Amino acid sequence: MVGWHGRRKVLTILAFIAPTLIGVTVFSLYPLFLNIFISLTNRGRFYPHPDCSKTLWKVIEPNCWLGEPPMGLADPFSLRDPIYANYTSLLGGLFTKEALLALFFIFVALSPILIAWRLNRHYARQLTPPISSGLIWLAGVIGVLSLGWLINLPDQYQLLLDSGDFIMVNARTILYVLVCMPLFFTLGLVMALILNNQFLRARTFFRVILIVPWAASTVAIMMTLIWQFFFRQQGTINQILSVFLTDYKGPAFLNRSIWAWVAVVLVNLWYTYPFFMVTLLGGLQSIPVELYEAAEVDGASWWQQLTNITLPLLRPVAMPIIVLSSLTTYKVDAIVWALTRGGPTAGAGKPGATEFVMIHAYKQIFQTQAFGRMGAFAVILFVGLFAATLYSLRITRITEGVYE
Repeated sequence: MVGWHGRRKVLTILAFIAPTLIGVTVFSLYPLFLNIFISLTNRGRFYPHPDCSKTLWKVIEPNCWLGEPPMGLADPFSLRDPIYANYTSLLGGLFTKEALLALFFIFVALSPILIAWRLNRHYARQLTPPISSGLIWLAGVIGVLSLGWLINLPDQYQLLLDSGDFIMVNARTILYVLVCMPLFFTLGLVMALILNNQFLRARTFFRVILIVPWAASTVAIMMTLIWQFFFRQQGTINQILSVFLTDYKGPAFLNRSIWAWVAVVLVNLWYTYPFFMVTLLGGLQSIPVELYEAAEVDGASWWQQLTNITLPLLRPVAMPIIVLSSLTTYKVDAIVWALTRGGPTAGAGKPGATEFVMIHAYKQIFQTQAFGRMGAFAVILFVGLFAATLYSLRITRITEGVYE
């Protein structure tokens, strides 16, 4: 039997954690469950109000807590029939024969990279791997290019995009992340290696200068508007090119799909690489110098030191920042909105070339006001990002011991 002292201890603990529990419930759990509920309804521009005569609505709907909503303006929203109709309208195009076949071909084309990754993980446990990791990755890239040419990968990708707006914006966003991450890591690593050179003069000055874009990300919209001027028809890039090319009349880069996409990648690269640079520089400085000295005595080249010492020892630092940046890049919104507003569009009602997930959700919510459909959109994204986060935690071994 628990005595008064034990109960008092439990009550004291509950009193301390109660504010946190209340905050998590009010600001995290309740909005999550409310959004799931809305995703099962037809709530929108034509059905904006709840039916407060129903018990469930009284419990979960905030408008019913504050009093009866105005009636007579529109019919109250209700549960969809079937209840998962919003989800099928978003994902239905993915389960057609053409879309599934295109998805299969894309997976087949990318399989050499996955095989190369698995082989590198396997050989990393061996003291003397039979083949270098660089050759394995090179073989993987060649395999992707070869299979992509055989199955006409661009056409398969376009078939997948044509299966629906939800699939299109997600596929474009994932492709955007896959393009950005190698660029972020490579440029950050190159700059970190340069700044880690002890013979470089004014290293502190260069560190301060190179970290400016990352610091400027706090005013991202204002800085992106400055970048926008670079890509205009009379902008800085075309003015520089006109100096070297006679009779040059440059395009408005942001009005062309491929160039707008490239512009978004470049601007995001400018914002993000300092984060990789600073983090990787800290990792480089934590690697014992004795390892490099021993490698030089053994006759190891600079490339061998990089691939066999630097990169393996940087993995505990690199993997978490790649994971965090991937999730952040997937949710990019302010930079893209300020630069292109999701455009240019290929036609009325179609997502623009740079209309990534968050931009698409913003437009749908405030332009169509299809709250039920966008609620389902948010639930699907939450499930996908949650699963990706759990998997990434396993990769980085942040949660090692939890799963055992």
